Amino acid sequence: MNIRPTRMEDIPALAGVVDETGLFPGEMLPDMVSDFLSGQEIQDIWLTCEESGKPVGFCYAAPEKLTDGTWNMLAIAVHPSGQGRGHGSAIVQSLEAILHRNGHRVLIADTSGKDEFAQTRAFYRKNGYSEEARIRDFWAKGDDKVIFWKLIG
Repeated sequence: MNIRPTRMEDIPALAGVVDETGLFPGEMLPDMVSDFLSGQEIQDIWLTCEESGKPVGFCYAAPEKLTDGTWNMLAIAVHPSGQGRGHGSAIVQSLEAILHRNGHRVLIADTSGKDEFAQTRAFYRKNGYSEEARIRDFWAKGDDKVIFWKLIG
Protein backbone atom coordinates (compact mmCIF):
# COMPACT_ATOMS: atom_id res chain seq x y z
CA MET A 1 0.00 0.00 0.00
CA ASN A 2 1.26 3.45 -0.93
CA ILE A 3 -0.19 6.87 -0.04
CA ARG A 4 0.78 9.76 -2.30
CA PRO A 5 -0.61 13.00 -3.76
CA THR A 6 -3.40 12.43 -6.24
CA ARG A 7 -2.47 12.54 -9.94
CA MET A 8 -4.55 13.15 -13.08
CA GLU A 9 -4.29 9.50 -14.12
CA ASP A 10 -5.93 8.47 -10.80
CA ILE A 11 -9.23 10.15 -11.64
CA PRO A 12 -10.97 7.30 -13.54
CA ALA A 13 -10.20 4.74 -10.81
CA LEU A 14 -11.10 7.18 -8.02
CA ALA A 15 -14.37 8.06 -9.75
CA GLY A 16 -15.08 4.33 -9.63
CA VAL A 17 -14.33 4.33 -5.88
CA VAL A 18 -16.75 7.22 -5.40
CA ASP A 19 -19.45 5.49 -7.43
CA GLU A 20 -19.00 2.17 -5.61
CA THR A 21 -19.18 3.79 -2.18
CA GLY A 22 -22.01 6.18 -3.06
CA LEU A 23 -20.11 9.07 -1.48
CA PHE A 24 -21.20 11.38 -4.30
CA PRO A 25 -21.61 11.01 -8.07
CA GLY A 26 -18.25 10.09 -9.64
CA GLU A 27 -18.69 12.57 -12.47
CA MET A 28 -18.24 15.37 -9.89
CA LEU A 29 -14.69 14.27 -9.05
CA PRO A 30 -12.78 15.83 -11.97
CA ASP A 31 -14.13 19.32 -11.18
CA MET A 32 -13.50 18.87 -7.45
CA VAL A 33 -9.82 17.96 -7.91
CA SER A 34 -9.08 20.21 -10.92
CA ASP A 35 -7.54 23.12 -8.96
CA PHE A 36 -5.26 20.74 -7.07
CA LEU A 37 -4.10 19.07 -10.29
CA SER A 38 -3.69 22.35 -12.21
CA GLY A 39 -0.52 23.32 -10.39
CA GLN A 40 -2.19 26.41 -8.93
CA GLU A 41 -0.96 27.40 -5.52
CA ILE A 42 -3.74 26.09 -3.30
CA GLN A 43 -3.66 24.65 0.18
CA ASP A 44 -6.10 21.77 -0.40
CA ILE A 45 -4.69 18.27 -0.04
CA TRP A 46 -5.73 15.28 -2.16
CA LEU A 47 -4.14 11.95 -1.28
CA THR A 48 -4.51 8.66 -3.14
CA CYS A 49 -4.04 5.22 -1.66
CA GLU A 50 -2.82 2.67 -4.16
CA GLU A 51 -2.40 -1.05 -3.88
CA SER A 52 -0.39 -2.96 -6.47
CA GLY A 53 -0.17 0.29 -8.45
CA LYS A 54 -3.96 0.76 -8.62
CA PRO A 55 -5.80 3.61 -6.83
CA VAL A 56 -8.18 2.11 -4.26
CA GLY A 57 -8.98 5.13 -2.09
CA PHE A 58 -8.46 8.81 -1.48
CA CYS A 59 -9.04 11.69 0.88
CA TYR A 60 -9.55 15.39 0.38
CA ALA A 61 -8.91 18.04 3.03
CA ALA A 62 -8.96 21.82 3.05
CA PRO A 63 -8.15 24.50 5.60
CA GLU A 64 -11.08 26.00 7.46
CA LYS A 65 -11.37 29.66 6.57
CA LEU A 66 -10.80 32.20 9.35
CA THR A 67 -9.08 29.67 11.64
CA ASP A 68 -5.54 29.16 12.83
CA GLY A 69 -4.44 25.67 11.79
CA THR A 70 -7.83 23.95 11.60
CA TRP A 71 -8.51 21.66 8.64
CA ASN A 72 -11.58 19.77 7.46
CA MET A 73 -11.37 16.31 5.92
CA LEU A 74 -14.14 16.83 3.39
CA ALA A 75 -14.06 13.40 1.76
CA ILE A 76 -12.53 10.00 2.33
CA ALA A 77 -13.41 6.82 0.48
CA VAL A 78 -11.97 3.35 -0.02
CA HIS A 79 -13.26 0.91 -2.62
CA PRO A 80 -15.57 -1.59 -0.87
CA SER A 81 -13.22 -4.45 -1.78
CA GLY A 82 -10.46 -2.75 0.25
CA GLN A 83 -12.50 -1.67 3.25
CA GLY A 84 -11.59 -3.15 6.60
CA ARG A 85 -7.99 -3.74 5.55
CA GLY A 86 -6.41 -0.57 6.95
CA HIS A 87 -6.47 1.55 3.80
CA GLY A 88 -8.69 4.27 5.28
CA SER A 89 -6.64 4.46 8.48
CA ALA A 90 -3.43 4.70 6.45
CA ILE A 91 -4.84 7.57 4.38
CA VAL A 92 -5.96 9.44 7.50
CA GLN A 93 -2.61 8.91 9.24
CA SER A 94 -0.78 10.22 6.17
CA LEU A 95 -2.99 13.30 6.07
CA GLU A 96 -2.49 13.92 9.79
CA ALA A 97 1.29 13.59 9.41
CA ILE A 98 1.36 16.14 6.57
CA LEU A 99 -0.75 18.59 8.55
CA HIS A 100 1.32 18.08 11.71
CA ARG A 101 4.62 18.66 9.83
CA ASN A 102 3.19 21.91 8.50
CA GLY A 103 2.24 23.18 11.95
CA HIS A 104 -1.51 22.69 11.77
CA ARG A 105 -3.44 21.89 14.95
CA VAL A 106 -6.88 20.39 14.42
CA LEU A 107 -8.57 18.10 11.90
CA ILE A 108 -12.34 17.78 11.78
CA ALA A 109 -14.59 15.49 9.76
CA ASP A 110 -18.34 15.69 9.26
CA THR A 111 -20.67 12.78 8.66
CA SER A 112 -24.30 11.80 8.97
CA GLY A 113 -26.01 10.69 12.15
CA LYS A 114 -28.16 8.18 10.25
CA ASP A 115 -27.86 4.48 11.03
CA GLU A 116 -26.34 3.82 7.60
CA PHE A 117 -23.30 5.86 8.70
CA ALA A 118 -22.65 3.96 11.94
CA GLN A 119 -19.60 2.28 10.36
CA THR A 120 -18.23 5.69 9.31
CA ARG A 121 -18.63 7.07 12.83
CA ALA A 122 -16.95 3.95 14.25
CA PHE A 123 -14.07 4.48 11.78
CA TYR A 124 -13.45 8.00 13.08
CA ARG A 125 -13.59 6.87 16.70
CA LYS A 126 -11.18 3.99 15.97
CA ASN A 127 -8.77 6.54 14.49
CA GLY A 128 -8.75 8.74 17.59
CA TYR A 129 -11.46 11.24 16.69
CA SER A 130 -14.05 12.29 19.23
CA GLU A 131 -17.60 13.35 18.52
CA GLU A 132 -17.41 17.06 19.18
CA ALA A 133 -20.82 18.26 18.02
CA ARG A 134 -24.12 17.19 16.56
CA ILE A 135 -26.38 19.52 14.62
CA ARG A 136 -29.88 18.10 14.49
CA ASP A 137 -31.68 17.85 11.14
CA PHE A 138 -28.71 19.44 9.33
CA TRP A 139 -28.56 17.37 6.11
CA ALA A 140 -32.32 16.76 6.06
CA LYS A 141 -35.15 16.17 8.53
CA GLY A 142 -33.97 13.30 10.74
CA ASP A 143 -30.40 13.44 9.41
CA ASP A 144 -28.01 15.05 11.88
CA LYS A 145 -24.58 16.39 11.05
CA VAL A 146 -22.02 14.74 13.35
CA ILE A 147 -18.70 16.56 13.67
CA PHE A 148 -15.63 14.61 14.71
CA TRP A 149 -12.50 16.34 16.05
CA LYS A 150 -8.87 15.42 16.59
CA LEU A 151 -5.91 17.41 17.88
CA ILE A 152 -2.98 16.78 15.51
CA GLY A 153 -0.45 19.38 16.55
